[in-house]
Amino acid sequence: MAFSGSVWSQLKNKTADDIIAALKKNGWTLEPDCKGAIQVYRNENGSRVGIHYHPKKTFGPKLLQGLLDDIGWTEAEMKKLKLIK
Repeated sequence: MAFSGSVWSQLKNKTADDIIAALKKNGWTLEPDCKGAIQVYRNENGSRVGIHYHPKKTFGPKLLQGLLDDIGWTEAEMKKLKLIK
């Protein structure tokens, strides 16, 4: 999914903590057997996404794009979750 430049300028500064908070707000839950730097979250539809968790670190553009593709959020959903304005 391609996002506009203004959306990317807001998303590129989001940390793993920001993405995880939005996932939880959106109903995703952490799988109980996760250990280490990769945290796997699952939604009610059974979809899974792995977050490379390093506190206060941002994601590179390719990793962030892949992560957002796996999650499937639209710009409207990201606004509702307060990831973007």
